[in-house]
Amino acid sequence: MTGFLSRRDVFKKTLASSPALLGIGDLLSRLPPVAAAAAKLSGAVQFDPSIEPLVRLLEDTPREKLLEKVAVRIRHDTSYQDVLTALLLAGVRNVQPRPAVGFKFHCVLVVNSAHLASLASPPAERWLPIFWALDYFKNSQARDVEEGNWTMTPVKEFFVPDAPKAHASFVAAMDNWNEYGADASVAALARTAGASEIYEIFWRYGMRDFRSIGHKAIFVANSWRTLNCIGWRHAEPVLRSLAYALLNHEGDNPANRDAPADRPWRRNIELVKTIRSDWCAGKPEPAATKALLTVLREGSDQDASEKTAELLNHGVAAQSIWDALFAASGELVLRQAGIVALHAVTTTNAIHYAYLTSANDETRRLAMLQNAAFLPLFREAMKGRGPVGNGRIDTFEAEFAKDGSATAIGQIFAEATNDRSAAVRKALGHLDKTHQPRALMDTARRLIFLKGDDAHDYKFSSAVLEDYYHISPGWRDRFLASSLALLRSSGEPNNRLIERARSALVG
Repeated sequence: MTGFLSRRDVFKKTLASSPALLGIGDLLSRLPPVAAAAAKLSGAVQFDPSIEPLVRLLEDTPREKLLEKVAVRIRHDTSYQDVLTALLLAGVRNVQPRPAVGFKFHCVLVVNSAHLASLASPPAERWLPIFWALDYFKNSQARDVEEGNWTMTPVKEFFVPDAPKAHASFVAAMDNWNEYGADASVAALARTAGASEIYEIFWRYGMRDFRSIGHKAIFVANSWRTLNCIGWRHAEPVLRSLAYALLNHEGDNPANRDAPADRPWRRNIELVKTIRSDWCAGKPEPAATKALLTVLREGSDQDASEKTAELLNHGVAAQSIWDALFAASGELVLRQAGIVALHAVTTTNAIHYAYLTSANDETRRLAMLQNAAFLPLFREAMKGRGPVGNGRIDTFEAEFAKDGSATAIGQIFAEATNDRSAAVRKALGHLDKTHQPRALMDTARRLIFLKGDDAHDYKFSSAVLEDYYHISPGWRDRFLASSLALLRSSGEPNNRLIERARSALVG
């Protein structure tokens, strides 16, 4: 099995074609030819010895026996952190983020979402999201085998640049969509640079283009968050996978053509320079939120970015911009409760996380401009998935239940089984009446454990429940209520895994 570093001649060609890669191409031209057999990479990338045996257990154990074997390890003092680490690394080594960053690669993308669900769960249910993700990894691993059995191979150490050259080499490779140069350079960064320095680069490339409907930005945010939990010593293979994923594209090199997926970034790199330097000092303006929401609802991606810049230059607070972006993503779910709208929500969550985490002023402004541009693109992409309704997040009416709070929540999730619109209205009524979202959130999360059978259940619910608190009070209840169009309902059957996971944990 080979990974994406399997042909030395291609590596040589791409390195030599990039003058910013510091003369490596000239050096290669003076090397003697290498026989094909000698040039082949053997084996797979190896992880830290402290975690490699557990990763192997996940890789080698049949799907029908994995949960029970991991449960035995847990009872013998294998930690939550170790299981989470092995889960991420097994996905990174065994599942290719191609032909698009998504599909089978969700076994990697979902790890942080499952972790967030675990953190917010009662102790008795804390392992359930992780066990679900373990089983999901085995499904993705099997799919990868069917599609060619890709495996991440070791870094070609000869091509890893020295520390002073790593940053420039990596940026040059990413700008030129050179996956071979990026792989060697990001390995050098992982070994010599600080985590924040590295992710300041990745925040930008994660939101650079609209390919894979937002999964690139999602992978950047989720990898950062998971590495913060499992430890930076595991970063190198994760960063290699991330760089490889971000360079996914169709057709010819995007650096040499004007593809629609790249146009917002190219425009916004110039537009961002026009935003006033004191944009952080803006004041909240509810009317500005509504004005931007209108553009996001009706205008083009360019209109949305330009309106965002205009409002910031008129002294509108960034929070008012983000309120519109979150509201627009929730509205798309109301208009078509499907996979595209779902990713409008999870992508907004990821780009907002980049905005909160980056220390680079320009990157933070770009996050707003890019997110604003992406939402009309999501809206247009929905048209290829079926009818798009005309629901509006700012005008749908609340419906009030007569019973007490606990009963009302039961009604909401029961209603969602057959009538999603009614569930949305009742959720808003409950929130308007009680001003207490916690019980509704806890029920939504528990139903994911019981009913969820897809990575998107975890990704969507984790994004919505987290972002509720990032939205101003005037919008957050409507945003949360809109999620009932996609959250799991109480009338759906339990997934087949739940009892097996509980049984395994009890022993």
